[in-house]
Amino acid sequence: MIVKTTYKDQIVEHIYELILDGVYSPGDQVKESALAEEMGISRAPIREALKELVTNGLIEYKPQIGNFIALLPPKEIIDAYTTRGVLEGYAIMEARDKFSGDEIETLEELAAKMGKYAKKNNRKMVVKAGDDFHNFLISKNKNVQLAEYTERLSLKLHVLFHKHWSALYTPEEIGDRHLRIVSSIVSGDPVKIERCVREHYAETGIKIAALQKK
Repeated sequence: MIVKTTYKDQIVEHIYELILDGVYSPGDQVKESALAEEMGISRAPIREALKELVTNGLIEYKPQIGNFIALLPPKEIIDAYTTRGVLEGYAIMEARDKFSGDEIETLEELAAKMGKYAKKNNRKMVVKAGDDFHNFLISKNKNVQLAEYTERLSLKLHVLFHKHWSALYTPEEIGDRHLRIVSSIVSGDPVKIERCVREHYAETGIKIAALQKK
């Protein structure tokens, strides 16, 4: 897990929370001056944060105009979910022997939490529990570049899932889908693990892309 400590990281997190809370919607402009005044800091780390969010696909920069919350086209959504599934599937498969019995129980508890929060329609906590679940899985693999690349996709995928999950899955399905990943790890079968994780992400990406087309 990558710990956020710098001003830039705090600003990235702040903008992410504003999107989840509905303060920013796709197409809205994100102004450096407003953020600087709101957060009581200079524009330099804000510009740095916005550049990172552009790189990660959450913000679109329009030359001579400014930064805007991105409206992701269906293909980009599918590509993002597919890529995350490939990276995470490999990361977990490579570390499949490193999960203790207690850690498997922790993963099962996190999956159950997702289902519980989904029943309460607590969107942010569903995403938070899911983030904890997937971060825990990836953390067992010590490949730093894998961690960095999966992290780059995280905010974009969280925003999409936060907005759409209730139209994609029932609360029971939310938990069960994640328990299938845990079961694949318990099986110890590397092919099964990679396939399970790839399909987990691909299914959601295809469903969200279909919603965006409507």
